[in-house]
Amino acid sequence: MKLIDCRNMACPAPVLATKKALEEDGDKPVQVLVDAGAAQENVTRFAKSRGYLVDDQPTEGGISLTIYRDGSTCPVADEQQNRGTKVILICSDQMGDGPDEFGRLLMKNFIITLLDMEELPRRMLFINSAVFLTTEGSEVLEALEALAGRGVEILSCGLCLDYFNRKEQLKAGTVTNMFTTVESLMQADSVIRI
Repeated sequence: MKLIDCRNMACPAPVLATKKALEEDGDKPVQVLVDAGAAQENVTRFAKSRGYLVDDQPTEGGISLTIYRDGSTCPVADEQQNRGTKVILICSDQMGDGPDEFGRLLMKNFIITLLDMEELPRRMLFINSAVFLTTEGSEVLEALEALAGRGVEILSCGLCLDYFNRKEQLKAGTVTNMFTTVESLMQADSVIRI
């Protein structure tokens, strides 16, 4: 079994190293050492999205992830298969170019209105100041949690959360990395940028 040490690597290096190892070794198991937290979540989510199973074990100085196949790929949930690959990229906690307070009101109404839509996006990506929408104190947390409950993946940029000192206050969705963000945008049938 191949062992790769991704501890103390900045985002998205652990995902990229894991991707390379899995491509090189085909269906052989790969053991990945990562730091607990965002790196563990990102590598696990990446592997599972590719049909791999992941076992995690705490180790001294991090987490050991054993990534392997069980002879089949993981099925995608029916609701997600029927959804297509529509992605919403939210780049700010405001919508439009008017007064800040009015822009925040528009963004709040946009997210709440999504709940009334029959067709939902597969993912919502929150980058830059948009991470304020997914963290403590946001007026749209309840709506985002309801969207997540209906199968929408809510992903906040880890680097952005760090920059704004909001990572510990994340309340809706999970932390993601730039690899997953770029991959989501490139694979989407359509991207709606807000």
